Amino acid sequence: MRVFIVILCVFLVSCNKAPESYKWNIPADFPKPQVPANNPMSEAKVELGRHLFYDANLSANGLQSCASCHQQQHAFAEPLLTSVGSTGELHHRNSQALVNIAYNKNLTWAHSELTELERQIIIPLFGEQPLEMGVTGNEEKVLSRFDNKLYQPLFDNAFDDEKPNFAHIVKALASFVRSLVSFDSRFDQYAYAMQDDALNDSEIRGMDLFFSERLECHHCHGGFNFTQSTTHEQQILDRHAFHNTGLYNLDAEGAYPIKDQGLFSITENPHDMGKFRAPTLRNIALSAPYMHDGSIQTLAEVIDFYGQAGRNITNGVNKGDGRANPHKSAFVKGFELTKQEKQDLLAFLHTLTDQSFVTNPKSKNPFID
Repeated sequence: MRVFIVILCVFLVSCNKAPESYKWNIPADFPKPQVPANNPMSEAKVELGRHLFYDANLSANGLQSCASCHQQQHAFAEPLLTSVGSTGELHHRNSQALVNIAYNKNLTWAHSELTELERQIIIPLFGEQPLEMGVTGNEEKVLSRFDNKLYQPLFDNAFDDEKPNFAHIVKALASFVRSLVSFDSRFDQYAYAMQDDALNDSEIRGMDLFFSERLECHHCHGGFNFTQSTTHEQQILDRHAFHNTGLYNLDAEGAYPIKDQGLFSITENPHDMGKFRAPTLRNIALSAPYMHDGSIQTLAEVIDFYGQAGRNITNGVNKGDGRANPHKSAFVKGFELTKQEKQDLLAFLHTLTDQSFVTNPKSKNPFID
């Protein structure tokens, strides 16, 4: 079974290699992430990005940092249904975990064209609907906070004696986020480091269930990163990463709540109604609540949801039988588990937790001892 898992998990893909000057914290035989030629990785940029990531001075009112919504102990997600911006404005989506983002082909929950971190990071910084960091209209005020004795050496090291500017802030933040790689879970120790005692019998049974055709989990959460949204230096497949899972069905014709209709909002293709990106399952036990809107609270409830082939909401504004959504993925077909099988599957999902990732001092807040 282990050989099958390894083959399934390491779909290797083909494009330009990332620069070799930066040492990735990844297993020796794993492919390196793709990195834009105009923003090669460097330790200096990662360190500058780490400071910026944790600094509330990057928001217009000085009240919120990137780390406010992406907390290391929660695998760089947060334990809220949906995020709240620096001015208190409620976001309509759950904050995604920043785990192995360097390997993501698609960024955010539902945007097929947003494939570069340097573009994506502009949205929380400068976006106004919803307002997150609120930099728009406050650019000079925000930049002035980084022209000081703490940051000038960091910018000098990263960008050769350049004054702080947003182009470099974005590149540094992107570099730090790309550095957040996680490959030291107990599953990794079992599947890749060949440590036979890394998983117990229950966890191995749960792994077998996860990778079985009976449950179909691996079709949307496959590969070494446990998501179809994966790209790297050796990739040969371009897989569609967005799926409708039957979470809603407001009008019996597949409609999702108007505030967030997934990929349909970008493409206006009716078949994309309610499609969202399948996130990585690495460190999934740490990043509750789940789904794009945080509407499922626990992993046990997530398993029940897929076992029922979607969600039937019997009252309220979102009333509707998602199980009958005509746009639902063919892989969400439902299954039955015994009590022991459910426990085994949950146990396996917990083996994807990488404690070294959520305690890594190189990724922690540099302003706290």
